[in-house]
Amino acid sequence: MEQLIENKLIKADLAFSSWKKVSFEERQGLIRKAAEILKNNSEKFGTIITTEMNKPISQSIAEVEKCALMMNYYADAENILKPEKIDSEFTYSEVHYAPKGVILGVMPWNFPFWQVLRFAVPAILAGNTVVLKHASICFGSGNAIEQVLLEAGFPEGVFQNLEVGHKEVKGILEHDIVKGVSLTGSGKAGGEVASIAGLNIKKSLLELGGSDAFIIFEDADLDKASKEGVKSRLQNCGQTCTAAKRFIIDEKIEDEFLPKFIVEYKKYIPADPMNKETLIGGMARPDLADDLENQFKKALENGAEIIIPLERISDTEFNPGLIRVQEGNPILQEELFGPLGMIMTFKNDDEALQIANDIPFGLSNSVWTNNKDRKLFFIENLDSGTVNINRMTSSDPRFPFGGTKASGYGTELSLHALKEFVTAKTIVGD
Repeated sequence: MEQLIENKLIKADLAFSSWKKVSFEERQGLIRKAAEILKNNSEKFGTIITTEMNKPISQSIAEVEKCALMMNYYADAENILKPEKIDSEFTYSEVHYAPKGVILGVMPWNFPFWQVLRFAVPAILAGNTVVLKHASICFGSGNAIEQVLLEAGFPEGVFQNLEVGHKEVKGILEHDIVKGVSLTGSGKAGGEVASIAGLNIKKSLLELGGSDAFIIFEDADLDKASKEGVKSRLQNCGQTCTAAKRFIIDEKIEDEFLPKFIVEYKKYIPADPMNKETLIGGMARPDLADDLENQFKKALENGAEIIIPLERISDTEFNPGLIRVQEGNPILQEELFGPLGMIMTFKNDDEALQIANDIPFGLSNSVWTNNKDRKLFFIENLDSGTVNINRMTSSDPRFPFGGTKASGYGTELSLHALKEFVTAKTIVGD
C-alpha cells in the first residue's frame, strides 16, 4: 500500500482516539457549521458537481442544499447513543454504544455530495472517523467535502478523501485500522466489497441498485402521476438508484394515462447543464451511455416495443426513450441506469403486485391509488425497503433508507443510521 494512504489511515485512527471522546452535542455543533457553509455556497459546490458528471446545475444546487438540510436534521437529533439503563437485579445494568473506529466509504458519482454525506454524517456523529474512496470522476467533490468539514472546525483526520482507484479498495478494507465499510454502487461492486469485509470480519452496509415500480391505478390522479413519474424517471438523466424504471399501468386507463405521460416525457430535451432551465443533461461518462444503448438493443431483441425511441445525440446525451416490455424479457432483471423507461400493464391488483415483485431488486416502489384497502395491500406485500403512496421516491433525512434482496442491506438516514457503525456494549454485574 502506498505510504500516503498508510499515513492517512494512521491519521484517521489517531483522530478517532480523541474524536470518540468528544461529546455528542459538540459534534452536532460542528455538523451545524458545516451545513451552513454548504447552504451559503450551494452554487459554488453545485458547479463542481455539474462540471464532474453533467448533472443540470439546478439539480446540483438542490443536491447541495439537501445535504445541508440532512446535516441540520442530525445537528438537532436526539442523542439515542446515550447509555441505556436496563431494569435488572444487577448494580451495573446498561447498554453503551461504542463507535467502531475508522470507516471506509466507497461512493458513486451520481450524487457526489449527497451519497458521501448521507453516509458520513451519522457515522461521524456516532464517534467514528471516515476515509472516502470516491468515484474517479468526482475527486473534486470529495476534496471539497473534506475542506468544508475542516472549515467548520472538525479536527484533521475525522474525514479524509483518498484519491485512489478501485484496485486500492481491497488493501484499504483489509487494513487493521479500518473497521467497517459503507458502499453505494452496483451489485457487482457491492458483492466484491462485502466479500472482502466478510472474510475480514468487518461490518458492511450496502446500498445497491434498484428497478423501482411506479404502479398507477384507475382511481389515481393521472395528471400528477404523469408529471411525477416522468420526473422520477428522468431527473439526473435517469442515473438514480431509486428512479422509477418500470411504469406498471392499470390496463383500463392506459389509453388515458399514456398520452399524458408521453407529453411530459418529451419535455426533457438535453441541453447545456450549466443553464438553470435545463431539465436533462448528458450521462456521466460515454461508456455508461454505451451500456444503456446496448441494454436498449437487448430489450428490443427480446420483444420490447418502442413507444419513444432512445436516440443518442452525442457521446453522453440521449433523447429519452420509452419502451413497452412484456413479462419474461431479460431486461427486466437488469437495472436501466439512464434515460430509458419501461411500460407494462396489469389486469388486477394481484397481477400488479406479481409484476412489481418479480425482479432481483427491492429498493423502493411507488403506488398511485386513492383506495385505502389497496394502499394497505401494497404496503404489506411489496418487497422493498420503501413504499411510497401517491408520491415519487425521494430520500428524506427523517426516514430510514435501505433496500432488500439484491438492493443491499443496512440503513442510512434517520436516527437508525446512528447505530450502523457502533457496538452495543453490555455492562452488567455488581
